[in-house]
Amino acid sequence: MLSVDTNVLVRFLTADDAEQFASAEALIAQNDIHVTTTAMLETEWVLRSRYELTPAEIIEALSSLARLPRLTFERRDVVHKALDWARRGLELADALHLAASDSCEAFVSFDRQLLRRAHRLGLAAREP
Repeated sequence: MLSVDTNVLVRFLTADDAEQFASAEALIAQNDIHVTTTAMLETEWVLRSRYELTPAEIIEALSSLARLPRLTFERRDVVHKALDWARRGLELADALHLAASDSCEAFVSFDRQLLRRAHRLGLAAREP
């Protein structure tokens, strides 16, 4: 199994460099690939900040990765929860933080918008 850097995922998803896209595509097609949660989070950031994709486009792009047969995530359950919550209004980074905190009593943040969105989804989040 190979673990890939964010740039491999971004090249695969954007195909903005033909040579690197072909390499990334072949790598992903021919190998079992592991995606860390940090690479997933950084990929979201790059797609949002550099490529200016909308949240819906980013969610669809990352969901397409999750459907690839030879690709696994560090915590598949966290990724799937986060993608679902992002579809329902949370920012993906926040959703990943919340989903990864599933064994904790609550997620604590000063971000009131995040807390309101989390409460609407019935998630345990509160201010300090």
